[in-house]
Amino acid sequence: MNIIIFGASGGTGREVVKQALEAGHMVTAFVRTPSKINMQHPNLRVVQGDVMDAPAIDQAVTGQDAVISTLGPTRPPVPRMMETAARNIIAAMNKHGLRRLIATTGAGVRQPEDQPKLVDTLIGVLLSLMAGEVVRDSAEGVRLIQSSDLDWTIARFPRLMDGPHTGKYRAGYVSKESSTQLSRADAADFVLKELTENDWLRKLPLVSY
Repeated sequence: MNIIIFGASGGTGREVVKQALEAGHMVTAFVRTPSKINMQHPNLRVVQGDVMDAPAIDQAVTGQDAVISTLGPTRPPVPRMMETAARNIIAAMNKHGLRRLIATTGAGVRQPEDQPKLVDTLIGVLLSLMAGEVVRDSAEGVRLIQSSDLDWTIARFPRLMDGPHTGKYRAGYVSKESSTQLSRADAADFVLKELTENDWLRKLPLVSY
């Protein structure tokens, strides 16, 4: 499968690139700084670009079969980056007839099925207080994807950390069973499995231990 990955130079993005190549996919890594991709592979193509640049995204998705976005807030934050990126990606996919999109976001983006524990609520309050604009930007990007007619899945992740690729995690909703952490390797594992299995089509599962 030909896959383009936005946010490929981030911690989770690099794991998705690595595991996608191991699975035999043809991977296009769309990054602002190519030097941050320190791997080489015959099936890997690195494209330099900015997700705020609609023509660059339009050109990059040509010939792809699916889109993965592991974009997250930058430091310092770029105002409305997640909203603009989502808008540009959706427009390019519609133009070129692409259907499958998997995006990632934080666990703080709540869904009606969630039953948050006290710790989940406290984390959400802290995020709103400390990074309110970033949270709102992420939520708007999610809303745009949800309102599209694409075959989307939005994976919600808790605190991501470096750790082993175990393949042992749960996908569901925020509840007393969900935890507040996940390794980036297992986050990538879920994204790539969902790409072909489509178990969470047009849904926003929380993936955690």
